[in-house]
Amino acid sequence: MYDKGPRYARALQPSCDALRIDCNEQDFRPHVAIAHICSRCRGAGAGDRNAQPIRHNAGVSRSLAISLDGALVNARELRGELLSEGYRLSDNTDDELLLKWVERSCERDYWRHGLAVNYEKVFRDIDDRIDGAVSALFLDGEGSLVAYRNRSGLRPLETMQTDDGFLLFASENCAFAGLEGKTGQMLPGHIKYIDGKMGACVDRLVSCGQHKAKLCAYETLYLGSPKTSIKGQSHFETRYNIGAALAGLVAKRVQSEPDSAPIIVSSMPHTGRPYADGLFEALPEYGVLAQRQEVVETQSSQRTLIGAPSERTCTISRKYRVSGPNLDQATIIIVDEALIRGDTSRAVTSMLLGAGAKAVHWAIGSPPIVAPNYYGMGINTLDELAFWQIWKRLAPEHRTESLRFHRMQIEVLGIIEHNVAASIDAATIAYLPFALLLSSLPCRPDNFDLSPFTFEMPTPAGQKRANRSLHQLLAGVSTWNRRALEVHHETDPRL
Repeated sequence: MYDKGPRYARALQPSCDALRIDCNEQDFRPHVAIAHICSRCRGAGAGDRNAQPIRHNAGVSRSLAISLDGALVNARELRGELLSEGYRLSDNTDDELLLKWVERSCERDYWRHGLAVNYEKVFRDIDDRIDGAVSALFLDGEGSLVAYRNRSGLRPLETMQTDDGFLLFASENCAFAGLEGKTGQMLPGHIKYIDGKMGACVDRLVSCGQHKAKLCAYETLYLGSPKTSIKGQSHFETRYNIGAALAGLVAKRVQSEPDSAPIIVSSMPHTGRPYADGLFEALPEYGVLAQRQEVVETQSSQRTLIGAPSERTCTISRKYRVSGPNLDQATIIIVDEALIRGDTSRAVTSMLLGAGAKAVHWAIGSPPIVAPNYYGMGINTLDELAFWQIWKRLAPEHRTESLRFHRMQIEVLGIIEHNVAASIDAATIAYLPFALLLSSLPCRPDNFDLSPFTFEMPTPAGQKRANRSLHQLLAGVSTWNRRALEVHHETDPRL
C-alpha cells in the first residue's frame, strides 16, 4: 500500500469458489500483492519443510517477502555459508533460506549504500549458486515485485497481462480462468521486475551458461490441477489418456477372476479420478464390464506424502475410510497416479478387504518410482520407496536387470509387480509402461524431468546426492551380488 507500507493478512476460504481476505483494516486496497495458496497437492502442510507459506523478514533495513514453490537441493551448503558469516536462521525451511540469500546481496551491495537494487545482478549471482527447483515471487517494501524461475525450470511460473491493466503471476495457468488478457510463461533462468512506483516491467535473463530446462513430471501426473494445460492439453486429458492406456493391462488381470463378481472401478480421491475415468471408459473395449463408483473417501485434506513414517501412518489411518455401496464379494480396481512407498496402498487395500471385497487390483498411472525427489516432493531416500524394498528381495539376476529401470525386461517388471502386490495384500498391480507414459505426454519427452522413473536427475547436486544414496544401498548387497552389479554399472555410466 503506497501510504501505509506492507500489510500481511490471512485469506480464508468460505467455499470452494471464493476467498476472503481477513484484515482488520477497512480500506485494504493494495496496489500489489502476493498470495500463497495451500491446496491438497501444492501448498503447506504439517511437517512439510518444502511447502512454503509467505515469509517476510522485518528485521532488516528494508522489508522483503517471498512466496516459494519448490525446494533447494544444496540447502545444507547454502545454510552453512550464511551461518559462517554470522547470519541467523529461525527455522529449517527453504523459503527463509532463499529470502535470506536475496536480503544478504541487497543489504551488502545496495541497501546500506542507499542505492536502488539491481535485481538482475542479484538473481544472476543466486541462480549460479542454487541447485533445485524454484519458482518464486519477491515483494519489497516499495511495492516492487520480482518474479523468478530458476534455470532448471522444474516448477512452472505463468503470467498474464490482463486487458484491464493487471499483471498477474501464478504457479498454474488455470488460475487465469475467466480472465481476459495475454498469457505466457516465465522462461527458466529469467526474472521479471515490476517497478512499484512506475509500473514498468522488464524481463531479464539471469542464468549463466547453457542449461536444458525440464518441467517436473509430477506437475503433470500429480501436482498440477487437472484444469492446468501444457501446449493446449490439460492435465485432465493427459491423466484420462493414461487411464485408458492402462485398461488393456488391467483387463487381463480381472478376467482371471474365477466368477462373475461385480467389478467396481474407483480411484484414490482427488488426484486419481481422471485416471479412473479413462480406465473405466476403455474397459469395455477389452470385454470387461464394470461399475464406476468411488469406494474410498477422505476425512481430511492433510497430505500423506510428507512427514516421518510414524506421523504418516497415523495420518493415513485417519484420512481414508471406505464409503459407497455394499462391497461384499466385489472385485475392486483402485486407480492411482503413482505408488511411491506403498503404505497408503496397503492401508486402503486392508480397509476394502475388511469391508467384504473379494479382491483389490491396483492400476498405477506411472512406471515404478525408482528415484528420490529432492525438489519439493518430500521423497528423500531410496529405502522408503516400494521399488527398493522389493528389489532387496529379488534374485541376484533380477536385481541386476531391474537396475536398467525404465528399460528393464517386461518379465522382470512383472516380477516386481507381483512382489509389490503381495506386499500390500493386493490381488495384482499394473504399472504404466514407460513407453506409454512417453506417448501420453503433451510435448516432447526431453522437455520433462522423468527422473522418478529413470534415475537421471535434472540437476548436478541432485544427481550427486542420488548416486551417493544408490551406492550406499548397493553397499549392503553381498560381495558376490555386488560384483555382478558393478559389471552392470560399467556398461551403464548413469549409475
